[in-house]
Amino acid sequence: QVQLVESGGGLVQAGGSLRLSCVASGSIIQIKTMRWYRQPPGKQRERVADSFTDGTTFYTDSVKGRFTILRDDVKKTWYLQMNSLKPEDTALYSCNADVIKVPQTFGSYWGRGTQVTVSS
Repeated sequence: QVQLVESGGGLVQAGGSLRLSCVASGSIIQIKTMRWYRQPPGKQRERVADSFTDGTTFYTDSVKGRFTILRDDVKKTWYLQMNSLKPEDTALYSCNADVIKVPQTFGSYWGRGTQVTVSS
């Protein structure tokens, strides 16, 4: 089995910063794509950032220039550095990963999420 656990959420004032972490554990051979999603209150979940194994990244337009996704494959951990936070960034942030696990099976896994609240 594969587990993802997020941490780093909290309450921050507008303009502040937070760094989220997601740690993967289990019978993992390789983590392919690492992602962050968020779900604001009363809204649908949206994809925030991806980190691909070739080093490329994806960001949704609303966070470009403010958020950075980082990955550490040795630690099976990825991060979302969030700067210049805005009240509209308030959401439950969840990590997701495409994983190759023992014995050479592929799956997509989710964490339970960490709450980020940005006050104005």
